[in-house]
Amino acid sequence: MTEGPGTQILIVEDHPTMREAMRMVLEHEGFAIREAADGAAALSMVRQQQPDLVFLDLNIPGTSGADVLRELKGDPETRDVRVIIVTATGEEGREQVINLGADEYFTKPFSPLALLRTVERVLAGDGAVPEGDPGAG
Repeated sequence: MTEGPGTQILIVEDHPTMREAMRMVLEHEGFAIREAADGAAALSMVRQQQPDLVFLDLNIPGTSGADVLRELKGDPETRDVRVIIVTATGEEGREQVINLGADEYFTKPFSPLALLRTVERVLAGDGAVPEGDPGAG
């Protein structure tokens, strides 16, 4: 159940090829896409026009992905923006970013289908739940 046209997604990723791949998959499904290559641009864009969802790479120049997440979730104006962390570092950072408020943790490389299923799940409100915290989410 895709939210469909009009749903805005901000892709925060410093690697142009990865941004392009994600944008192509998501635009094909009718999502409106904006892009940022670093943390400062991402924060500015979210404050300027709040997206429905942010794909946030942890390894971006300047303000780190974790710091962007911390700032978004710590601000009453932006704390409800859904955030999917995207990383190539594997599972070791999952617990930390989920505890910071990320809605989902997504590892690269990924298939287009996995990307879309994750977007649909998070937009439907079925994000990740920190281990040992069954009441969260």
